[in-house]
Amino acid sequence: MWALRRVSVPLRSHCFGMGISHACCAKLETPTACNGDEAGVFDSPLIRFLCLKKNYRYQTDNVSLRFNVGSRELSSQADAKSIGEEGDLEDGFSELETTAAGGIQDSHIDGEKNDVNSEAELSDDDFGDTAQNELEESETDPTKKSSPRKRVESALFKAIMNAPSFSVYTALDQWVKEGKDLSQAEILQAMLNLRKRQMYGQALQLSGWIEANKKHDFVERDYASRLDLIAKVSGIQKAEQYIQQIPKSFRGEVVYRTLLANFVLKNNVKKAEELFYKMKDLEFPITSFACEQLLLLYKRLDKKKIADILLLMEKENVKPSLFGYKILIDTKGMSNDIIGMDQIVETMKADGFEPNLWIQAALAKYYTLGGHTEKAEALLMEMEGGNLKENRRACSFLLPLYAVLGKADEVGRIWNLCKSNPKLEECMAAIEAWGRLEKIEEAEAVFDRTLKTWKRLSSKFYISLLHVYVNHKMLTKGKDLVKRMADSGCQIGPVTWDALVKLYVDVGEVEKADSLLQKATQQSQMKPLYNSYLTIMDQYAKRGDVHNSEKIFHKMRLAGYTARLRHFQALIQAYINAKVPAYGMRDRMKADNIFPNKALANQLAQVDAFRNTAVSELFD
Repeated sequence: MWALRRVSVPLRSHCFGMGISHACCAKLETPTACNGDEAGVFDSPLIRFLCLKKNYRYQTDNVSLRFNVGSRELSSQADAKSIGEEGDLEDGFSELETTAAGGIQDSHIDGEKNDVNSEAELSDDDFGDTAQNELEESETDPTKKSSPRKRVESALFKAIMNAPSFSVYTALDQWVKEGKDLSQAEILQAMLNLRKRQMYGQALQLSGWIEANKKHDFVERDYASRLDLIAKVSGIQKAEQYIQQIPKSFRGEVVYRTLLANFVLKNNVKKAEELFYKMKDLEFPITSFACEQLLLLYKRLDKKKIADILLLMEKENVKPSLFGYKILIDTKGMSNDIIGMDQIVETMKADGFEPNLWIQAALAKYYTLGGHTEKAEALLMEMEGGNLKENRRACSFLLPLYAVLGKADEVGRIWNLCKSNPKLEECMAAIEAWGRLEKIEEAEAVFDRTLKTWKRLSSKFYISLLHVYVNHKMLTKGKDLVKRMADSGCQIGPVTWDALVKLYVDVGEVEKADSLLQKATQQSQMKPLYNSYLTIMDQYAKRGDVHNSEKIFHKMRLAGYTARLRHFQALIQAYINAKVPAYGMRDRMKADNIFPNKALANQLAQVDAFRNTAVSELFD
């Protein structure tokens, strides 16, 4: 707690050495514990990150972080910007050990910011606008080298997949009736297979059946796994209720950090910060996992707050994991600070970590977006290694990366190597790559081939082709594909709606997009994505349609999305284009703790009914 209490003096007048560079530190608005005679404590790999050679290029809405010790919480007024897992085979809920945004297949490849909830259907979560999967283990042992894991499909999982409508209860009852093995290892392997395919609804049913029938005694990680599934399928509120049902003896750090990860996944800053402090009050150790969850949250919402978490980690002697370095690399790359990004890599290596494929792919992506194509190409060759046949894991990364570079021949070369015996992730990467290269027929051929290879596929796979149609405004094909998804038994949920909304908006049918989203929400009772609302709202604003813009603004509130600066930017633009005043807009923003940046202040001035103009002053 001492470290948090020391975090009180602004960092505005201090510069720290980079160690591996001589970059100057940008002025930060974040509070820190640095007094004039204490700057030396920051000469470490963590705080070196603060020393930026370039100014931040992302909006932070001029909000500073306040460590409010009296109220025991991290208070925040950040505008929540939207953007955007694999672990131990034993634990059955491994994706919590790794959190989301990376690889070439994420939303930042086009410089876009997608909603953190762009994860796939709520019962089938985490896919998103080509998926914000920062797939790096958050607590990696730096002494271990990653090795490819062979996917093993359990017999129980196959029974569930072959059951009518994927009925878990039917499959389990039949399994027991036939006297088949229901060992803990079999259950965990089936759970892992369901999670890898993001079939969270079925995984939750499996967990519930095991708990209700008392086939095995639950331990803390079993409860944490169930908590995570409840959060993914039924929502955070239900997960918070479930945690009270867990026996106190099993309500440990793993359970609470699981809830923390889900708060971060949903961009719930207030709850994440409150839970972080509660874990300290419960005297759980401050771990790299918990700190890196907040780093991930602030990377999305307010980059300035990253400084405070790094300072806390420094004070508590908490070393970042490989996943933590991935977050810092992403933060640098997103600001196009290539020099700073390279410096983070050097610091990471000095700390005993070597870049794995996920980090190499992220680096190549940012090199490409920053115009450093030679560095990107050299890194891709390094990822390939001496023999790509022996290094097949790299193929799913290389396909979309070469596509971004516009190298169709390289995409064809790698796909030809894979297509005789392709893996599912390679097929999805090939669909994305061919789509990016505007070779729609090739993308469709890969899709059809994959359907013949695997009988049943999750919505995640269909969405890979759907995004190709969205990017090329192919409305008819997109609608036909969604029908095929439904016929195959896939649940049509928020990510699919979001794609259809974009398709309708792109062809000028905003009313149809609005109607579709309303009907889908009423039928399924699932929460649409933030971006779905914003896409429609932006179109109404362009038209100067104040009534419908206000209607969408209200619907977003009803759906549970807190007001953000971006909401008000779109809404005020509707008033500007309609050339009508927006009465009380400043009071509305103040009520939501939204403070205008320069751009929004200019917008407000244009819709202020009481502003003085050159003409009005003549008559005063």
